[in-house]
Amino acid sequence: MAVAVRQCGLCRAGNHGVTLLTALCAQFSRLAARASVSPRWLSLSATAQSLSTSQVISRKTQMTPDSLFFRKPYFYYRSLLTTPNACCYNKVHDEKQKPDPFKLAQKDLQDLYEDIKKELFVSKAELKCLCDYYFDGKGKALRPMIVVLMARACNFHSNKTRELLPGQRSIAMISEMIHTASLVHDDVIDGSCTRRGKTTVNEIWGERKAILAGDFILSVASMALARIGNNSVVSVLSQVIEDLVRGEFMQLGSKENENERFKHYLEKTFKKTASLIANSCKAVSILVNSDPEVHEIAFQYGRNVGIAFQLVDDMLDFTSSANQLGKPSAADLRLGLATGPVLFACQQFPELHAMIMRRFSSAGDVERAWQYVMQSDGVQQTSYLASAIAKKPYGRSANYALPRRETLLCS
Repeated sequence: MAVAVRQCGLCRAGNHGVTLLTALCAQFSRLAARASVSPRWLSLSATAQSLSTSQVISRKTQMTPDSLFFRKPYFYYRSLLTTPNACCYNKVHDEKQKPDPFKLAQKDLQDLYEDIKKELFVSKAELKCLCDYYFDGKGKALRPMIVVLMARACNFHSNKTRELLPGQRSIAMISEMIHTASLVHDDVIDGSCTRRGKTTVNEIWGERKAILAGDFILSVASMALARIGNNSVVSVLSQVIEDLVRGEFMQLGSKENENERFKHYLEKTFKKTASLIANSCKAVSILVNSDPEVHEIAFQYGRNVGIAFQLVDDMLDFTSSANQLGKPSAADLRLGLATGPVLFACQQFPELHAMIMRRFSSAGDVERAWQYVMQSDGVQQTSYLASAIAKKPYGRSANYALPRRETLLCS
């Protein structure tokens, strides 16, 4: 039985639990049938499973500024979406062939939230209630799951054992604590009323106490990080906090130029979402392996998973209901945010450009933008882009030809 993560509106998953990326793959299959095109994709569930082998660590790579995915022009991303390959949905999601990654990590995640609550223990009852509010065991625990599987892969590659080191499990806990603290702060910034299907901390206790609770969770995570006793790990995970803040500031602005806007969007996505996953994966590899190339492979894997995950999340904002998301649909548009589906739709409906620049602040902007996205192929293109990033090869060999603009417009 798969762990219930999120129900995809187009997947029609019903009442049974499906992982977010399983829903995505089923959606790819349906979209492909509708458009008579087979998208390029790779299930992140399957990728997570592949972490149980040493093959992930066997590739040689070197990180360079040019290899960062978000430093390419907009038309580069369009070029990734034009080469159809056969969809292997049935093969990848055969339960007998590819076990649920959450089941693979179940042993190490079993008492995760209880252990986090122990770390957050304080005598003041109200502060304890605030800190424990989101650690109720109902979260996806996606980040700890990825960190655990990456740690097992690194351990097997280096020591032929998949057992976690204490420091690696601590990193899995820290990743969830940093993520949750960022959610508490985001809800204050966005004025959100619901999160994970429940009332937000700021709605119950007020903005001031919510901010303090988020700060306290971050401080406890920092103390747990210091106890690991590895300066390199401390440095790597400290970068996550900086990226979260920079990403939040990037979200407040946009770019006039189309290419710059898309790069801005992907870089913001990396800083706000993927950096935590990428640097957590890198941190667990540092604890067991001294090879910098292994560290970079772990980092790039987490980066690609994180960006693809956020692209899917942005897509679901247009394809899933509020009950399925656990938060209001079209939330990003109402916050003035132009995500992947909107940026792709802008190619077919230039009227969106002015709305993007004024952050959908005029009367009727949100409704019109929603209609433009649904009439365009923005959702499908975002799906395909998530797929291309998820299966993007590591290292210098991951170079794609940049076609001319007129070629793309004709395709």
